[in-house]
Amino acid sequence: MKQFLTVGVLCMFGALGVAQAADLSCADRAAEKKLAGAAKSSFMKKCERDAAAATAAETCTAKAAEKKLAGAAKNSFVKKCEKDAAAAK
Repeated sequence: MKQFLTVGVLCMFGALGVAQAADLSCADRAAEKKLAGAAKSSFMKKCERDAAAATAAETCTAKAAEKKLAGAAKNSFVKKCEKDAAAAK
């Protein structure tokens, strides 16, 4: 029983660490990695692009839920929505 409790507590702290890392901005993560110059520029560009894609995916999925889409219709809608969001930037 004590082992299960220990594992549970460790998992909880592990999940908090992951959530906290996800909340860091791209600049914070670059500073944490001590990046500078071209490496920092490259990292920032990719990080911001990935963050925008994640935001678009969440937004598009929410829109699909509002429209009560499911299955292939939902997948098609989300894919097109994400493509349109990427093209707009």
